[in-house]
Amino acid sequence: MSTHRVAQVAFAGGPFEIVERDVPRPGPGHVRIAVEACGICHGDAMFVNAGLPGVRFPLVPGHEIAGRIEELGEGTQSTGWRVGDRVAVGWFGGSCGYCAACRRGDLILCLNLKVPGGAYDGGYAEAVVVPADALARIPDALAAVDAAPMACAGVTTYNGLRTSSARPGDLVAVLGIGGLGHLGVQYAAAMGFETVAIARGADKADYAKQLGAHHYIDSTAGTPVADALQSLGGARVVLATAANSAAITATVDGLSHRGELVVIGADTEPLGIAPVQLLMRARTVRGHPAGSAQDIQDTMAFSALQGIRPMIETVPLDRADEAYHRMLHGAARFRMVLTTGTG
Repeated sequence: MSTHRVAQVAFAGGPFEIVERDVPRPGPGHVRIAVEACGICHGDAMFVNAGLPGVRFPLVPGHEIAGRIEELGEGTQSTGWRVGDRVAVGWFGGSCGYCAACRRGDLILCLNLKVPGGAYDGGYAEAVVVPADALARIPDALAAVDAAPMACAGVTTYNGLRTSSARPGDLVAVLGIGGLGHLGVQYAAAMGFETVAIARGADKADYAKQLGAHHYIDSTAGTPVADALQSLGGARVVLATAANSAAITATVDGLSHRGELVVIGADTEPLGIAPVQLLMRARTVRGHPAGSAQDIQDTMAFSALQGIRPMIETVPLDRADEAYHRMLHGAARFRMVLTTGTG
């Protein structure tokens, strides 16, 4: 049997090593993808460091996968997928189909969600086998290296905004313009929102405007972020992409009446929000996960239509350890993407 290369970690928190494995055959309901690109997401660290229950080693992470179908498993021929189709797979790597969330069609909240890199080997590899229900079709206008980050970072920001209470013309603020936020600003502007970018430092103002922001708030300038938002009329929605609970908390009083705080930046520290801040202005706070395969496909289609692309650094698979640690230490601008040379 032929072999393929994977970047794996042998133990929790260990370094990445490139090893050869037999090419896997897809079982019933699965397909094998020839991986062309795989984004490196901060969520990968939860698996690499055994931060979630049930993680097994050696482990191949990666849940921002883009490539082409190269083999169909039994039962997938009738699904409409064909060998050669360009596909992406994200945090949503398949669902059980029988839990209450699945039966209500809310697949991303499946109690038995299959995340690539956790439930099965992920995309830091030249080939990966995934459930057919995890596949999203990549539009012709998107290169694989641009499509890969859309499967997690892209869909999370896009879906967080399109499912919010904001409507075209409303003031919408994006907290943070890093790996998630630089996409969030682009989506907010393209959806017709009066877009505010919030970040640290005056030097980011020009970049925020290049992304499409109508206003920029420097959170270090001295004026509280909430006051700055209220001076613009109050935000209908704040999309909190920064993984910083204190920074997220600082935006709450900047919400308008019935304003909504949508949290997608993951931090383990609690938010410091008093009930009265919500009650007196009827504000809401909600968390937002990524999105289903159809949501990923919608994200890529919208991105292609609007000319929205992630800012990426591409690195070959054999430098996975270097690329992973650049992401981990915040040195990436803004998404690291592994390439296999097969695209």
